[in-house]
Amino acid sequence: MHDGRRLRGQRSREAILERAVALASVDGLGGLTLARLAEAAGVSKSGFFAHWRDKEQLQLDCVAWARRLWEERVIAPTATAPKGLRRLFALHESRLAFYSDGVLPGGCFFFVAQVEFDDRPGPVRDAVAAAMGDWLGYLERRVKDAVDLGELTADPAQLAYEIEALGEATVTHARMRSGDAAYRRARTAVLDRLRALATDPSILPED
Repeated sequence: MHDGRRLRGQRSREAILERAVALASVDGLGGLTLARLAEAAGVSKSGFFAHWRDKEQLQLDCVAWARRLWEERVIAPTATAPKGLRRLFALHESRLAFYSDGVLPGGCFFFVAQVEFDDRPGPVRDAVAAAMGDWLGYLERRVKDAVDLGELTADPAQLAYEIEALGEATVTHARMRSGDAAYRRARTAVLDRLRALATDPSILPED
């Protein structure tokens, strides 16, 4: 009985976090209110307080959930791509698919969170900065893999920064201006950059 209650509690918590991250991708973490979250997740206020009595802890848990979502939907699908240049490009394509498929209604949780908390020191800002730093570090390591395999001639930190900058720009351009064209341009921009730096461009897609 206790195991069943614990499992239901865990499912309730996950349902709330899923909705909270979706809402925060549009309105920011500061826009999360008890009433709105309880209604969106279909739980009572008492059920909500069974998991969180502190808004900051809820925000921190949202950051952790968003990291998990990113790992599952962006990073994990690229594991089958050959290590090196092809996996690096697959990672960029996976990121663009995350945005274009509308996984989150606001496009990118971390894009909104960094704007919201860049000038607000504290645990939430630290958690957002750590998540973004870890992602950039992961991207840099994938560039280094391609360099170590002799498939790419590049400074890993510089190229990772360029790919990340294009990815972030895509979020805004796709939603505010050019729609699907932004995804095509972001794909082409990185593909062209990788081809220019590749020792054998033929291992990359033609277009």
